[in-house]
Amino acid sequence: MDHQGEFRRAALELGIPDDEISRFGQHLRLSIGLSVGGGPPVGQFGGLPRLPVGMEWPSAGDIPLPLLLSVACGALPRVDGFDLPADGTLLFFVNQEMDHEDGSGRYARVVYVPDGTETAVAETPDSTCVREQLDVGAELRAELPLWLQEGEDEDWHEFWEDLDWEDMSPFQQQLVRYVECDLPHLNELRALAHDLWPSDAYLAIGGYADDEVINSIAEQTLAGREKADKTPAIPIAKRDSHLEKEKHRMTSEWISLASEARVYEEYCTSFVIRHDDLAAARVDKALAVTTFVAP
Repeated sequence: MDHQGEFRRAALELGIPDDEISRFGQHLRLSIGLSVGGGPPVGQFGGLPRLPVGMEWPSAGDIPLPLLLSVACGALPRVDGFDLPADGTLLFFVNQEMDHEDGSGRYARVVYVPDGTETAVAETPDSTCVREQLDVGAELRAELPLWLQEGEDEDWHEFWEDLDWEDMSPFQQQLVRYVECDLPHLNELRALAHDLWPSDAYLAIGGYADDEVINSIAEQTLAGREKADKTPAIPIAKRDSHLEKEKHRMTSEWISLASEARVYEEYCTSFVIRHDDLAAARVDKALAVTTFVAP
């Protein structure tokens, strides 16, 4: 389905100029929200995985990784620009407590099982690593980058748009000018997108990568670049501006593969992947970050 075309037609009916709709559409992404009881099953939270015959249960050393989610790719709604495999099954394994404490990524794994592979329900190596199985349905939902979202929760929103002009980095100032000059109907466009594709799903496939994950990748990239170039220490203000630019660039390069909503006093995991790795089904290249949100 032509989701961008659907959005454009609805926005034109509101009297919004076509060129502004195009600019906004460059930032609008659709993700696939997954929720219990949300329609015909497309996968499941927890339970026992179906693994290729002969494949051992994914583990980190002698620690088996619990199955967080499995989804049938062919049963999911198709989204333009999101090159999910057309068929087969994606399985997400993670020991969230260990992944949060360790941070190396060894306690999380994504497995892709193509259609036609001989599989069997895996025998659990440890009953404590099996979560309750819950069938999930799918629905589309609209997503925007953090800097275009409407701030509703002070704990989870940067609110840099509320800073005094002189306190903003040059790149933040550039984004503010862009919003004010090129997206004068931002509120209407944002409301329309969420009206067309509303969702309060707990877990999403696709969409924007978690900001904390992108921030970590951007910091590592900048540090590696500075080390390779043997550049002298960059002033903090200038480095912050470079970091903002790098994060902005990486939101185009990286995409969320699966992400849990943040819930206070619970672990939540985000899996991110580069667009080209996903298109080639190189899901082993996905990175996982688990956070624990405390009040």
